[in-house]
Amino acid sequence: MKIALSCDHRGFRAKERIKAMLMGMGCDVADFGCSAPTDRESGAAPSSCDYPDTALPAAISIAEGETDVGIMLCGTGIGMSITANKVKGIRAALCHDELTAVLSRKHNDANVLCLPADLVGEELMKRVVHVWLDTQFEGGRHERRLAKIAKYEHSNGHPK
Repeated sequence: MKIALSCDHRGFRAKERIKAMLMGMGCDVADFGCSAPTDRESGAAPSSCDYPDTALPAAISIAEGETDVGIMLCGTGIGMSITANKVKGIRAALCHDELTAVLSRKHNDANVLCLPADLVGEELMKRVVHVWLDTQFEGGRHERRLAKIAKYEHSNGHPK
């Protein structure tokens, strides 16, 4: 499985931990950045990275089939989720725990997991990633709902 991974400056450290975990699991990781954390600890002016700059290329790689799924991190996960969902074919879900991760896959066939790096601890974040990757779409009645979303996307379009 090839996973698109992206973050802004707030999600950098968590992204690096998740990247190491994924690589240890044998996943192929495409890292779309950002490539540096903020420097709050040193007292220096923080560097920053705008979440659309990393979320859009990662989401496009999924939509175009270059990667299979994505994991995106920012402080709250909201910016990444909003941005990724602008790309046609992306179903990004902001998850805070194992239950929302499982349901996002089973019921919504989410192809992007968005995580709040400032709000969820490292161990919980790792568990969420594991269950999200291990959960499959149920299909059935949920297919009808996703078809309605896809129909809207195809008739109205979304910018890439």
